[in-house]
Amino acid sequence: MLFHFLPLFLLLTCTIPHHISTTNPHQSPPPPPFTMDPTELQTLYTIMETLSSDHQWRITYPNPCTPSTSWVGIECKPSVRTTNPHILHVTRLDFGTPPNPNCKNTATFPPEIFQLPYLQSIFFFRCFTKTKTTISTSKTSKTGLGSSSLQQLSFRSNPTLVGSIPSQLFSHVSSSLQILTLTQSKISGSIPPEISELTSLVHLDLSYNKLTGAIPVQLWSLKNLVGLDLSYNSLTGQVPDTIGQLGMLQKLDLSSNMLTGSVPTGIGELSSLMFLALSNNGFHGKLPVELGNLKGLEYLIMENNPMSIELPMLFGRFPKLQELRLANSDYSGEIPDSFSNLWNLTTLSLQNNRLTGKIPVGIANLSHIYHLNLSKNLLSGEVPFGWSFLKRLGKNLDLSENNELCLDPMQGYACARLGVVVCNRSNARVDRVKPLKTSEGRVVRISRPALFIVFFVLGVLEFKR
Repeated sequence: MLFHFLPLFLLLTCTIPHHISTTNPHQSPPPPPFTMDPTELQTLYTIMETLSSDHQWRITYPNPCTPSTSWVGIECKPSVRTTNPHILHVTRLDFGTPPNPNCKNTATFPPEIFQLPYLQSIFFFRCFTKTKTTISTSKTSKTGLGSSSLQQLSFRSNPTLVGSIPSQLFSHVSSSLQILTLTQSKISGSIPPEISELTSLVHLDLSYNKLTGAIPVQLWSLKNLVGLDLSYNSLTGQVPDTIGQLGMLQKLDLSSNMLTGSVPTGIGELSSLMFLALSNNGFHGKLPVELGNLKGLEYLIMENNPMSIELPMLFGRFPKLQELRLANSDYSGEIPDSFSNLWNLTTLSLQNNRLTGKIPVGIANLSHIYHLNLSKNLLSGEVPFGWSFLKRLGKNLDLSENNELCLDPMQGYACARLGVVVCNRSNARVDRVKPLKTSEGRVVRISRPALFIVFFVLGVLEFKR
């Protein structure tokens, strides 16, 4: 019987392979691990050791661009300029803001950052706080000039960063840099005219430093600028009309300097402008009518300038305006009725001027306003604000030190808080009336009939005397 199955057994054993392969001969080998260029790696370690002592960087992070062995505050990417996609390059570094690496007390600025050819962004926040240091490019190889990929260079709150802005800095990043932030430090000297080499610059912030001298005319050639902040320095001179060349500008802050002259006509050409701050300077004289062309303006801050003119009507021509600050600027005349057309206004500061006349009735209809200061002027007449307006603004309404201003008797409860007196219907002023209070200190509102009775009784007593 077995002999009948022998041919079948032999057939099966001949057709079954002795070894079954589990690999596909056409399958690609596994990709090589990510690596870094050795020179770039050594440059990175030099930077880290100059700035931070959080780790022994060479030992703790032998492969800093490999995701599983990198630290928070570093980003690496392959470059499109190389043929090997497995070589990663440092593209971003952050210092000083946890969980990013902390800067040690002896940290100084590392010029080697300009030797990282693929670095796009670097941030120093509260990094240089103990040891004085300067921005230097002296150790950068000449072969690297103009080849940087740096798009954003940011220094914030570095009180021991001193010295001037080196003009050589701009040649390193002339075609790539888009954002330069150098604020809240102790940078001194003038703004280098070579800043015009930053043809791709979109945002420039040099605020809160010790910069001096005039604003270089070359700066007005940076036609891609969207934001310019030079506030809180000691810049001098006049602002030329050529500022109008910055057609894309949305924010301009020149406040808290020592700038003089009149507000330039060229500002009226900045059709994209939304934020304009010129406060705490020496601007004076008539404002250009072209300023009224800024229909997109949302913030206009011009307080503390010796303007010495009548309050212009053109301030009421900005339909999107949210904040208007004109305090301490020697404005005279009446508050124009056009201010009642600023429907989006939230803040109006006109204190400490020489304004006269009545408060425009339309201001009471500005539904978004929450801060109104008209104190220390020469305003007169009855305050045109009803109970709901007074309640909404509360302590954010200041009408004090306007000796000819008086309050509707129906609103007499608010006279002490607002610093004005109560007036009668003939608009003749009466003595200041102190609001009555309960034992809990809450203000009691007095109705019109009750107030009339009080004044009547006082009049009878005075007559009998």
